[in-house]
Amino acid sequence: MASSISGLCSHTFTPKSKPVFTSPKDPILNPTRFTLLPKTLNPRPFALNSLAREIPSSSSSFPFVASSPLTEEEKKKGLGLEKDPRVLWGRYVDWLYQHKELGLYLDVSRIGFTDEFVKEMEPRFEMAFDKMRELENGAIANPDERRMVGHYWLRNSELAPNSFLKAQIENALDRVCLFADDVVSGKIRTPTGERFTQVLSVGIGGSALGPQFVAEALAPDKPRLKIRFIDNTDPAGIDHQIAQLGPELASTLVVVISKSGGTPETRNGLLEVQKAFREAGLEFAKQGVAITQENSLLDKTARIEGWLARFPMFDWVGGRTSEMSAVGLLPAALQGIDIKEMLAGAALMDEATRTTVLRNNPSALLALCWYWASDGVGSKDMVVLPYKDSLLLFSRYLQQLVMESLGKEFDLDGNKVNQGLTVYGNKGSTDQHAYIQQLREGVHNFFATFIEVLRDRPPGHDWELEPGVTCGDYLFGMLQGTRSALYANDRESITVTVQEVTPRSVGSMIALYERAVGIYASLVNINAYHQPGVEAGKKAAAAVLALQKRVLAVLTEASCKDPVEPLTIEEVADRCHSPEDIEMIYKIIAHMAANDRAIIAEGSCGSPRSMKVFLGECNVDDYI
Repeated sequence: MASSISGLCSHTFTPKSKPVFTSPKDPILNPTRFTLLPKTLNPRPFALNSLAREIPSSSSSFPFVASSPLTEEEKKKGLGLEKDPRVLWGRYVDWLYQHKELGLYLDVSRIGFTDEFVKEMEPRFEMAFDKMRELENGAIANPDERRMVGHYWLRNSELAPNSFLKAQIENALDRVCLFADDVVSGKIRTPTGERFTQVLSVGIGGSALGPQFVAEALAPDKPRLKIRFIDNTDPAGIDHQIAQLGPELASTLVVVISKSGGTPETRNGLLEVQKAFREAGLEFAKQGVAITQENSLLDKTARIEGWLARFPMFDWVGGRTSEMSAVGLLPAALQGIDIKEMLAGAALMDEATRTTVLRNNPSALLALCWYWASDGVGSKDMVVLPYKDSLLLFSRYLQQLVMESLGKEFDLDGNKVNQGLTVYGNKGSTDQHAYIQQLREGVHNFFATFIEVLRDRPPGHDWELEPGVTCGDYLFGMLQGTRSALYANDRESITVTVQEVTPRSVGSMIALYERAVGIYASLVNINAYHQPGVEAGKKAAAAVLALQKRVLAVLTEASCKDPVEPLTIEEVADRCHSPEDIEMIYKIIAHMAANDRAIIAEGSCGSPRSMKVFLGECNVDDYI
């Protein structure tokens, strides 16, 4: 392995060489009997007292119904959720998952699945575990695109199905570590001999959401290089990021990430940044880095133009599962984040989620809860509530990971199923002042996932706002109070707890949810590793731009006449031979007029039939 800066890539983690899928003697060992109450039992409203001293020690502040265990008749009804605190405590203890080495806990006790349901799901889980084993062994797990799915190999190259792939993974990691080391240490410098001070990452979707989440969660207060992102084709957004760099553009390392090299948003961002470099009198190639698939358009461009560096994206790693590849590791390493610890955390979680004992597999437990809560058809949304500011972007990251993987029209047998699981979220306790009101009392179309972090501040930095109460205690109280208040009104929830936000814990959470998505996809018989809907959207966007070129050609011809011939929307549509596209043509012209690229001679955009338009100048060579 290449040498690296202290604390960045120096950690060495050696996971088990091969996955071991254990088979239980009893898949569900002594499952806790969890039964349900009639919905007519409606507990009193719950209000979280603001101060600890306001809560009498002799009374319970939690919105539970203190009742005897359910009768056999109540068990059979299966309505509502269990509220007896003694039964809930037993269920909590029996189903609590703990990974001691990672300091991670998973609480599924507030999801109302029954042991009968678990028993019914056992055959599906057995199949899901078999498919996951085959996937890690190199089977074609993405049948639509005939591709292997190998993101698990990235954190343990020993799992790779052949020595060639193993070498590719190890070489890429070595090169990422060495390059980041050289940039941060000043061995690699700008063309003027200055140290790099900024990173500008250009990418979208999986090429942005993971790196953004990790940067927000883990970047030190004073990172070695500060990072900014251009993750859209919004001109104003691009201008803002470039303007924020100011004179530091000259000391900015630009990392362009695109698997195919042809993603329009990334291409546009690259062209805009290159323009800014030219206007500043800078040579972009000496500060440009490409992360892309070998021999892609971007790879060829970077090679021909002599960019500073190129790193690989692999055919068998999808964008939404690429955070542990160069896509996520290079931006993180440049900020001083310990990427080896991220990989170690992911590898440890991978080992834990290979077991076929359901209650000992946290990813399988998540998949079980998702299936129960959403009836296996996405009937309820998943609201992700991280109670830590640094994890704010986790819900956005999970949006793509879950929704792009599970939102599918057809299953693997070709049946139309319209599967999916909607994900949205905010951070706690900000959510107390946003949409918790509706979650507790409004339409019941969701289940919640709380993300809890036990450590409030680094050791020795905490202090009490009042006797016995810290600022972090308030955050803890808000989380527990919200969980209790929601459950009191029959709103189910999952809680994922980590000791603190570290590279290892973040890596483990990414791996936890990657596996959960794969298992759930098997439960509902869909392909989690392609995205035909995204491709359809790209094709539709391309069709709009092709139509715009035809509109420009028609308007140019009319504008080059003497005198100029203003045209109605209907006339433009007819001359484009696209009368069926008249609404889109109107929208194209309205957008052009708003950006001073077309002139409305008569009428207004508010009255489309009254409009007559032409171009302000005759550019025959451009459009004819």
